[in-house]
Amino acid sequence: MIKIEAVVRPERTSTVLEALTAAGVKGYSYWNITGKGQQEGVEVFTGRGGHLSHRVALPKTMIMTVIPEGMKDAVVDAIIGSARTGDEGAIGDGKIFVSNIDDATRVSTGESGAATVA
Repeated sequence: MIKIEAVVRPERTSTVLEALTAAGVKGYSYWNITGKGQQEGVEVFTGRGGHLSHRVALPKTMIMTVIPEGMKDAVVDAIIGSARTGDEGAIGDGKIFVSNIDDATRVSTGESGAATVA
């Protein structure tokens, strides 16, 4: 089993979730986060006077799923294809982190192992 965590632009969340479902992902979690990466922030207008300020930490969405190892390439490709902006992407489109999961247990049945993510 592997865990995939993807940090994406908030406006791409629905598109990414649809792509995950189409790739065969049965379950996922997502939450809104704020952070700083290579994008280094943006300039935003604040207040009524149009004051320009630099916003370092930006809103993003973290999407997490645990899947069988055999689905890794399809899921990563689905995230890239749905989270990327424009033809070639842009700084700030996000990151994908892949990690190994040793075990999982389904709370309702006590069942453990790979069957919990099937």
